[in-house]
Amino acid sequence: MSAPEPVKYGIRAWLPIVGLAFAAFVFNTSEFLPVGLLPDIAGDLGETVAFTGLVITGYAWVVALMSLPLTIATAKLERRKLLLCLIAVFALAHFVVLWAESFEKLFAARIAVALTHSIFWSIMTPLAARMAPRGKRALGLAAVMGGTIVATVLGVPIGTQLGHMFGWQEAFFIIGIAAALVFALIYFVLPECASNRAGSMKSLPVILKRPALIQLYCLTAVTVLGQYTAYSYISPILQTVGGFGETDVVTTLFVFGIAGILGTVLSSKLVERFPSGSLAVPLIVIAASLFLIVPLCGHFGLLMALVVAWGAAMTAVCMAFQTMLLNAAPDAADIAASLYSGIFNIGIGGGAFIGSGILRVSGYEPIAYTGGAIVAVSAISTIVVWLRTGSAVLKSSVAADEAKTTEAEKA
Repeated sequence: MSAPEPVKYGIRAWLPIVGLAFAAFVFNTSEFLPVGLLPDIAGDLGETVAFTGLVITGYAWVVALMSLPLTIATAKLERRKLLLCLIAVFALAHFVVLWAESFEKLFAARIAVALTHSIFWSIMTPLAARMAPRGKRALGLAAVMGGTIVATVLGVPIGTQLGHMFGWQEAFFIIGIAAALVFALIYFVLPECASNRAGSMKSLPVILKRPALIQLYCLTAVTVLGQYTAYSYISPILQTVGGFGETDVVTTLFVFGIAGILGTVLSSKLVERFPSGSLAVPLIVIAASLFLIVPLCGHFGLLMALVVAWGAAMTAVCMAFQTMLLNAAPDAADIAASLYSGIFNIGIGGGAFIGSGILRVSGYEPIAYTGGAIVAVSAISTIVVWLRTGSAVLKSSVAADEAKTTEAEKA
């Protein structure tokens, strides 16, 4: 059966975006599922929570190291076939977790998933922008981002609950089944999509001279580092510091994700009109939220209100980052996105690693404070740029650089 024809108007035009949103859902559910099941995995494998947390670190750092080289290696491949291959490998890697009775085997399976992730998120944002109905780029990106958020809303809490009910290995197996269903959906709704303006190693010197892109990468590294210093250990923090039961932890993760939908909707309406505020305000809210987690752990209602603000702010920041990326590098989107994905995952892995080190020395409480202090660096630097230049987002001469990029590609 041949690939479906591309459509730019009407309900059918949204089907590829729906397929990509579901793909984003399963990829992000898988990436963060260990966060909710960390104590279960550690107990079953006979390891400490701090050591088992290195599964998150290793996954993230493989993505960070391999995003750029694998994106370059696959730069000329037709996007639909590439995406289908990635989903197939992704599903198989989840099925084999049923036989992972040791940390080493689990780690190997997660590395296989991380390799697919390395390419998936490098091509996803540019692909979503291209597949969106005409004139609906921001809404298309928000819809695909919604798949990520729903993974936080439903995927992680439900996966965590399934892990508690049937076992953590079975939870990963179910993600594999979901990936197989997404494979079928993508096969039927996504049209062929030739590689277009993916970029190459020759385009790197050009795009890395753009102030907006350098700012994006720096903010991403610091913000994500702080966020995942705390978020990677949110389940044991709530259980140990706040005395939460397993059901309360699932509820908290659910509230965090629901708030993420709110943040996505608000950001999709505001990010193009108010780029400075859409970047600076959520960064301030994230930093404040991380500082307040421990003090409010004993007050469930206040903590839930805080989690709403935290979840909405984090997704709003991610929407701002994605918009900055596409605006700063439309001529080499896949390469720029691969660097972004790699840096994002350096932050995830680095955060989990910092949290693990703090846990060994000082326990759970300092983890959240450290994360808040790190994110505060991003918030303060953004405010300083805003005060000095009149805009929180630095300008980039994309039009002038596009010709240079084209010349570099031809050279």
